[in-house]
Amino acid sequence: MNIFRGLPADALNQPCALAIGNFDGVHRGHRALLDHVRQAAKERELISAVLTFTPHPRQYFALRAGRPDEAPTTISSLRSKLNALSAACMDRAVLLRFNDALAGLTSDAFIEAVLVRGMNVKWLVVGEGFRFAKDRNGSINDLLIAGKKYGFEVEIMPVVTDQSRRISSSDVREALKQNDFGLAEKLLDMPYHISGHVIHGDKRGHSLGFPTANLPMRHFNPILSGVYISCVHGLADNPLPAVSMIGTRPTVDETPRIVLETHLLDFDKSCYGQLIHVEFLKKLRDNRKFSGLTALMEAIRQDVSTTRAFFQDAGNATRLSQKSRFDRIFSPE
Repeated sequence: MNIFRGLPADALNQPCALAIGNFDGVHRGHRALLDHVRQAAKERELISAVLTFTPHPRQYFALRAGRPDEAPTTISSLRSKLNALSAACMDRAVLLRFNDALAGLTSDAFIEAVLVRGMNVKWLVVGEGFRFAKDRNGSINDLLIAGKKYGFEVEIMPVVTDQSRRISSSDVREALKQNDFGLAEKLLDMPYHISGHVIHGDKRGHSLGFPTANLPMRHFNPILSGVYISCVHGLADNPLPAVSMIGTRPTVDETPRIVLETHLLDFDKSCYGQLIHVEFLKKLRDNRKFSGLTALMEAIRQDVSTTRAFFQDAGNATRLSQKSRFDRIFSPE
């Protein structure tokens, strides 16, 4: 899959079948829509494309208004989203920077500048109730009228359900809020995870005797917060047992900076720069401010002990004895 940060320069020669959306989580409903795009592209000899936005529009407006607490939590990091779109076999993903200029476009201006001239769309699919452009004034009817004017087809994709239950990003968020990782996996059709390249941290974990692999969280407002039993894919043939902390670190850092730190059990190799996928399995506790480093270290020891016991259970041990289930999900770098 080719990734474009901005409208592609070759759009004139690459007419496309297109889906528009935030695609947070790329759940089973999204996949049904993407499958429809690929089929339409094949039938019409077009390329299959996805148009999405960064940051999430609601996040942008909350930060712009100086109300970061109102910024929505998100299921996927940008990397995880792109991995999932690539696994859906899309030809290209176009990331548009959501800013004042884009937010201020009228529906007519958005259609002409972005869809027609910017993407050269010939077939377009949107979900029921799709809204777009300035103040969300653009409607599906606007797209249908524009399609007749500019020569592109518009299809409306009905809501995807599972045994009469709607599948949506909101459903996935609620499952994760309730720490129901089994339901989240069912809705996503993959284990819930966060991906990224391991970066250097402040070595705080190493000094405490619990070195961590740190993933960048910039521009990502994760829905999870706390300490979790996890396993890490990408460092060995099989997943590795781990304890992961995601959120702020009130005991050692008074800033609101969000981090993802993962302590791999019985693993002492350097993994800086490597791409890993942290799969979340069970919540252990919330993040909280401890009285000092001694109390924090004791809590971490207990987290590690509980995690070891978790993986000693025969049912859970199978997670580590099998080849990574992500092999079918992630495309090569």
